[in-house]
Amino acid sequence: MKTVLGCIRKADEDFGMIEPGDRIAVGVSGGKDSLLLLDALSLYRRFSGKDFTLGAITLKMGLEPFDVSPIRAFCEKIDVPYTVLDTEIAHIIFDVRRESNPCALCAKMRRGALNDAALSLGCSKVALGHHRDDVLETLLMSLIFEGRLHTFHPNTYLSRKGITVIRPMVYLPEKHVLHMVKERSLPLVRNPCPADGHSKREEVKQLLTTLSKTYPHLKDYLLAALKNTQQYGLWDIKKAGVPREQQERR
Repeated sequence: MKTVLGCIRKADEDFGMIEPGDRIAVGVSGGKDSLLLLDALSLYRRFSGKDFTLGAITLKMGLEPFDVSPIRAFCEKIDVPYTVLDTEIAHIIFDVRRESNPCALCAKMRRGALNDAALSLGCSKVALGHHRDDVLETLLMSLIFEGRLHTFHPNTYLSRKGITVIRPMVYLPEKHVLHMVKERSLPLVRNPCPADGHSKREEVKQLLTTLSKTYPHLKDYLLAALKNTQQYGLWDIKKAGVPREQQERR
């Protein structure tokens, strides 16, 4: 767990993610990434020296079976309030719209619902469990399918919602996530989505894995490129998560 917390601390320092007094809602899907993030942040609040509070939110998509009782028990164990929100996202995507490539729309709807739920609970920030490999896969997906260099930022202020989205595990490799989930015996809940494991992201994940076997330092170099603001500037550390009006006053 020391490595996980070290990565979170570095991301926090680099991008100014967490401030004293923050109320942070952690989006918990029941998968390995979000559960490890929740576990790690519950520990990070103890030694970071920052007085912030946590809450966990799970969106139920309308797909079964999806038993959240193991997540609820885990939240009680680590003393984090837990909220479950029922939605009809799956019905809209699969039954109403009959999306052939449902992942993009699903992600957008889930983000909107999660942000609204966090605001209703009085939270100023939402924490998502994206790790280093997610960052790089998104970068390659943008290049291959959209013809642009883009990936999500570790700390993003959403002016329309008035909420900040943070991704504290952006420096943590997925292989370490897998290791820690087993070591910590986290209560994973199976994803009932029929598109799980059959998406464009999964194709890019396999591509990145293949490339990394040939070029062992590829992921490190890609991550370094994101922070090379002189040439690329995809991750501007100085203005990370700062509302535009505050940037202009600086």
